[in-house]
Amino acid sequence: MPNSRDRLPSKTWSRVIPAITLSLALSACSTSSGQTRDDDRLLVLTTFTVIADMAENIADDRVDVASLTRPGAEIHGYEPTPDDLVRGQDADLILENGLGLEAWFRQFTERVDAPTAVLSEGVDTIPVASGGYEGDPNPHAWMSPDNALVYVDNIRDALTELDPGGEAEFSEAAEAYKAEIAEVGAYLETELAEVPDSSRALVTCEGAFSYLARDAGLTEQYLWPVNAEREGTPQQIAAVSEFVRANEVPAVFCESTVNDSAQRSVIRETDAAMGETLYVDSLSEPDGPVPTYLDLLRHDAEAIVAGLTGE
Repeated sequence: MPNSRDRLPSKTWSRVIPAITLSLALSACSTSSGQTRDDDRLLVLTTFTVIADMAENIADDRVDVASLTRPGAEIHGYEPTPDDLVRGQDADLILENGLGLEAWFRQFTERVDAPTAVLSEGVDTIPVASGGYEGDPNPHAWMSPDNALVYVDNIRDALTELDPGGEAEFSEAAEAYKAEIAEVGAYLETELAEVPDSSRALVTCEGAFSYLARDAGLTEQYLWPVNAEREGTPQQIAAVSEFVRANEVPAVFCESTVNDSAQRSVIRETDAAMGETLYVDSLSEPDGPVPTYLDLLRHDAEAIVAGLTGE
């Protein structure tokens, strides 16, 4: 969801373009980990780590999958590097989220020849309700287990079009992966069933959980909408604090990539506890808490259940 903070400044591209010629000579076969490609597999790039992991689960060993952004990166306002453009030229396909998430992506694809696929196509979107973005679709659709099944189907179809010989393998892997994702949705529904209606609320820093809240039958409340330019204002803190008190919400949450100081102010104004950190835009390193998308979904689901049930 673009705003002035997300748009890639023209001066950034003026720094990037002159470096491309040198980068092409030095790193034309580099991957996101800096390693050299040593096989003939097709290369699929993704805009961020979450959808890279989803694609890897479906591609298996037939396709080489790599993320343009690294674990922990902030995806909305990412600035592509010369090496990213080199890898884009080498890619056979690039997968993006869409819905305005990657504000930099249009400028990126203008400089590479690889075809792209939008993974959020077919999702029943939820509009942002406040903060100057009213009516724009919330881009965090992958945070819904239900929507994730749409993403998997779109990845399967994109890979099949790229590599028709792998259709059977892609389809089999996709169905197995969808079954695992569906288990997380069922867990949320079952574990949250006993939470009183008045307390069935998911209160976060950023409005990134609209789709998960819809899946789980929770009322969503947040301090700021997606990519708000003013985050954690006194007015936002007061409004959320009033909501938490009125609904006796037992716990509030914040995401790993944003500052939680405003949410801690809410805690001081209410009886709510701070729930465990939630993950949204990026996976962790392999030894971190959410090295895969399924780990991310499970971690967030368990944290939300624990916070709202007091377990």
